[in-house]
This record gives sequence, C-alpha cells and structure tokens, in this order.
Amino acid sequence: MNLQSIYSFMIIGYVLLSWLPNARESFIGVWLGKLVEPYLGIFRRFIPPIGGMLDLSPIIAIFALRFIAFGVIAVLEFILNMF
Repeated sequence: MNLQSIYSFMIIGYVLLSWLPNARESFIGVWLGKLVEPYLGIFRRFIPPIGGMLDLSPIIAIFALRFIAFGVIAVLEFILNMF
C-alpha cells in the first residue's frame, strides 16, 4: 500500500463520515478534515455541488491524485533508467 492509496482511503472515509449525523465533529472526523479538506478545497473551488447536495469534487480529487502519483512514478523511473 502506497501513500496515494492511503490518502485516497482517507478521502473516502471523510466522505462517508458526511453521511452520518455529527460524525465530522468527532475526533476522527476533525482529524481527517484537517488532512483532507485543504486538498479537496482546491477542487471545490472549481466544481460546484450538483443540485446543491451532490459533491463530485472528492471523485475528481481521487482521480487527480492517482494521475499525479502515476506521473511522478513514471518520471522517477525515467530518471533512474537514465543512470
């Protein structure tokens, strides 16, 4: 399991907490919010909720995270193969 997978699971956990009443105010909810909200906030600025309720920004954020992680891995492999 790599850092990208762990952070993706943290985003999913944070989203699932939003379905439970007062779960985001719990210790785990606050902790996850401090770690995940800065990253999700980037996407929420550009992707408004659909119908005022459905927030697709976590899905786009996870796709972007995976895309970035694969890009970094490809660049590092390219650099390592040069030597």
